[in-house]
Amino acid sequence: IFTQRDLNMRQRRWLELLKDYDTNIQYDPGKANVVADALSRKSGMIAGLKVEEEIIRDLERLDIERCVKIEHQRASGLLQQLDIPV
Repeated sequence: IFTQRDLNMRQRRWLELLKDYDTNIQYDPGKANVVADALSRKSGMIAGLKVEEEIIRDLERLDIERCVKIEHQRASGLLQQLDIPV
């Protein structure tokens, strides 16, 4: 993903989110990774959990900001009651 020239919107969003973290994305095809032992899998899982916790915290913070923003928005346009002169 880091070497691709054209990224779709989903890839751009993920790249934007992940650039703030110290991550190492490595692709191993299933056939090449047949003999992975339990220890290598375990260390990889722990590293993933640490990054996941940071991402989850950031996502929770973003959700709180979104809720606050929604609470403070006012309806506009035709959703507001118009004054009708009598």
